[in-house]
Amino acid sequence: MNNTLTQIRSHPRSVQLLMVNQFTINLGFYMLMPYLAAHLSGTLGLAGWLVGLVLGVRNFSQQGMFLVGGALADRFGYKPLIVAGCLLRTAGFAALGLVDSLPALLAASAATGLAGALFNPAVRAYLATDAGERRVEAFALFNVFYQAGILLGPLAGMVLTGVGFRITCLTAAGIFALLSLVQIRSLPARHGVGTEDSGPGTESLWAQWRGILANRPFLLFSAAMIGSYVLSFQVYLALPLEVRRLGGDGTFGTAAVAALFAVSGLSTILFQTKVTSWCKARWEPGRALGWGLLTMGAAFVPLLLATAVPVPAGGPGLWLLAAVPPCLAALLLALGTMIAYPFEMDTIVRLSGGRLVATHYGLYNTICGIGITLGNLLTGAALDAARAAGAAALPWLALLVLGLACAAALYGLHHSGRLAAPAAPPGRPGVLQS
Repeated sequence: MNNTLTQIRSHPRSVQLLMVNQFTINLGFYMLMPYLAAHLSGTLGLAGWLVGLVLGVRNFSQQGMFLVGGALADRFGYKPLIVAGCLLRTAGFAALGLVDSLPALLAASAATGLAGALFNPAVRAYLATDAGERRVEAFALFNVFYQAGILLGPLAGMVLTGVGFRITCLTAAGIFALLSLVQIRSLPARHGVGTEDSGPGTESLWAQWRGILANRPFLLFSAAMIGSYVLSFQVYLALPLEVRRLGGDGTFGTAAVAALFAVSGLSTILFQTKVTSWCKARWEPGRALGWGLLTMGAAFVPLLLATAVPVPAGGPGLWLLAAVPPCLAALLLALGTMIAYPFEMDTIVRLSGGRLVATHYGLYNTICGIGITLGNLLTGAALDAARAAGAAALPWLALLVLGLACAAALYGLHHSGRLAAPAAPPGRPGVLQS
């Protein structure tokens, strides 16, 4: 822990602030969002399909607007988009606690999603700018703060929601309002490379997007990394469903699902910087990415092996079977993410040539977001098919194969040289500048 604190203090103040910002963003978000569906269906009495619609609008508005948010950040600077996103989420979260009509709920949900599309690419591009050659280390620390917010947010939300969901919403909105003020006062203005010669018209913006869409190594890398997001998302989908399938929906099932999230979050907080230092000393970025995906695929081996064990009728044997393989899978998924994430974020910057970085992050998030949606649909279908056919190994085998395929794709990209930074155009620096 002391080593982590020393690393944090060694970075510029702006980088430190961005890390704290991300912790606060996740704290406020996960304080509210896990309990929104219950509020919509319970307190407000909305039908299930309407609850899905409200939640889907938030996800669609965020994933669909990432590219726009990144392009705006490159055009107008990172700070204005970060502040605008936090202010918009302040309004959206406050509205979710105060309104009860469907149109107002849809508008509030869309606002919270759009807010994420505005500040997410800008935050990552800003961090890459100010971290400079220490990007990998900075993104490792960033992931520690990111996971800490995910871990503590639901706990705070559980306490506040016990008082009232409106209190939760207003508290989350207050956190984002305070965060907005801190960033307005303390976050220096930054611009990336690649926008200073852009004309003010829409045509130049389309020209920039066409240039990014013509960046074949970047697109291939984005496609190969979709699997990492599909696999890591199973901590929220397939693993809890497996725990509850065997352990039930009672106290044990709830505690075992909570253990999944605790294993994932705490392992990242405790070991991310050590894992990154070890990998950086031994592997090139492309190899680290491949090993990360391989580890994430291997996370489903314990679940695959568990399907060969007869399911006990009850007692400690059933509890162990319900909890241990999913927790091992969550731990290995966290380890794979720890290995890959800092190099993944750094690779996006390198493949962008250090220009229009926020736009690259925006398109990357959109591609991976679409992949997560399709991947979750297929995973859900595999889980249903496995249950209906009595083939419990099917979804875990499919996820293992996905991890192996993505690791092989990254291995191929690395050894073909496609993950190397492109040469800077004449007269253009190949690094970011403020």
